[in-house]
Amino acid sequence: MSESQLAELTDHVTALRAEMKMRLLDAFIVPRFDAHQGEYIAPHDERLGFVTGFTGSAGVAIVTQSEVRLFVDGRYVVQAGNQCPAGLIDRDHIHNHPPEHWLSDVAQPDWVIGYDAMHLPPNWVKRFEKGANAAGASLKAMSENPVDAVWGDQPDEPLGTISAFPLQFAGVSSSDKRDLFLKEMAAEDAALLVETQPDNIAWFLNVRGDDVAYNPMPQSFLLLERSGAAHWFVDQGKFEEGLADTLPDWVSLRAKSDLLESLAAKTGKGARVLVDPDFSPAAVSQRIIEAEAVPVPKLSPMTLAKARKNATELEGLRSCHIEDAVAWIEFSEWLMDTVASRAADGDPVTEFEALEKILSFRRERPGYLSESFHTISCAGPNAAMCHYAADKNNSAPILPAAPYLLDSGGQFETGTTDATRSFSFGFLPDGYAEAYTAVFKALVALATLRFPKGTQGHHIDAICRRPLWDLGLDYDHGTGHGIGHRLSVHEHPQRIGKPHNPVDLAPGMVLSIEPGYYKAGAFGIRLENLFEIREADDGFLYFDNMTWIPIQKDALIPERLSVAEITWLDTYHEQTEKLVGPRCQDGARHWLSDTCRPLGRAPAPWQQAG
Repeated sequence: MSESQLAELTDHVTALRAEMKMRLLDAFIVPRFDAHQGEYIAPHDERLGFVTGFTGSAGVAIVTQSEVRLFVDGRYVVQAGNQCPAGLIDRDHIHNHPPEHWLSDVAQPDWVIGYDAMHLPPNWVKRFEKGANAAGASLKAMSENPVDAVWGDQPDEPLGTISAFPLQFAGVSSSDKRDLFLKEMAAEDAALLVETQPDNIAWFLNVRGDDVAYNPMPQSFLLLERSGAAHWFVDQGKFEEGLADTLPDWVSLRAKSDLLESLAAKTGKGARVLVDPDFSPAAVSQRIIEAEAVPVPKLSPMTLAKARKNATELEGLRSCHIEDAVAWIEFSEWLMDTVASRAADGDPVTEFEALEKILSFRRERPGYLSESFHTISCAGPNAAMCHYAADKNNSAPILPAAPYLLDSGGQFETGTTDATRSFSFGFLPDGYAEAYTAVFKALVALATLRFPKGTQGHHIDAICRRPLWDLGLDYDHGTGHGIGHRLSVHEHPQRIGKPHNPVDLAPGMVLSIEPGYYKAGAFGIRLENLFEIREADDGFLYFDNMTWIPIQKDALIPERLSVAEITWLDTYHEQTEKLVGPRCQDGARHWLSDTCRPLGRAPAPWQQAG
């Protein structure tokens, strides 16, 4: 960080502390969330970055008059260290030392700790209240955010265009979706359903938008009444021409800023209101209580319904993954053919050039619209940072002496893609082949799993990690996340990971499987495919592959693979060549044919258990 950047960040913290003092606050909580509690936010809502300099997708800071403490998870430990100057910003691991525990340790009995009730969900508020109460301090909801008060050049709120999402892609009408939720509301005896997640609302109303980079959905809120009437709180100035006429007649339009007032007006004493405690502003539940109604904290029924893709959505996802695979294969052929020669000429390929190259191949594919996240293009030790971001002015060379990792995806008319591959160019650092082989075995272990109904993601996470654990290795991120249908690349509620997640994996859900290993200062490895969950004839569930990108064989240690693992790889490559090869350019098609040749070596019977 330059001296000017440090000075600017110091000014931000100083100004915020002065604003806090004026408002009689001893501490203020600054989450990465906006009013929708999503992973991706608009520049207008980058308050955590304004205060700390940290630009990752998850984190929270607590600012006191003497300290700024930033909490991030394992994906962002290195990034936070690079972006946040020591001495000004202190850092902690959000899981190993949760922020509410730290707060209970440092808060004084008379402290008042402020937070923006539109930017923290109810369950987070409960955690912070527990920490504050343990120290005898109090938590205070703020009607105005003090960060906004000192952010002089804060960007404007987004104004992305909102357009209709055709039924030919959506598969189910908004009215049919509504019928599902009215039944659930009746079962819960709920008068009202509050929805504040933009992807749920976009899916429900069959619309799409572009308020936030990579996320084709508009920022908005929605109330659904037991009568069937829905109230959409959205900026109508974003509507493309004619959109209002395509909406069902049971949808009325309101200004986004009217949510809380309308909520209070539509809830009577004792009325039960469904609200998601993890993905809604605490201000919503607080307003319900003020109206003497009863908030019913429950996972949004829209979240779960959206996760189970209908037949049209699944077909669209399969289709766009074929197109995405063409881009990946043409990129892979270019990369493997170019890295060594360019390095020998003294003009090496850079991380940013490779990032632009995969995008250029993807833009040529039918139906492509945009990236689904910022492409992670990282060479050598940079790959040890799970969410490293190369840019034009900070881009390392890709050299034959170090492996390279690419995590990239796209938004297509018919769906969303996400995949990761690790590449090597002949030279393998110490331990790389062993780790790469273990990561491959981990992918296959879960990709081939059959599991009963009622299985949840945390039940099967260890099955994937086992090959790495056998070597004393692990990775500090989830094993798999849900993916949206031309919506968020990280979709709730389905996921696979160590933390408890009480959501049954079910047919129609689409998830990634992405084991990895990261050796700080040396290399990073990740292999990621997307899979849909299907039901077998016997009622058991299984993962059916959607991603068709070759897996490099050069770094595998065949002697450590079982016959079943080698068969899986050879079959996968055979299917990849058959499905994608005919769509590729001649050079890429020939490269694919060579790359997809069978591994050709099965281990001896005594080795097969490995």
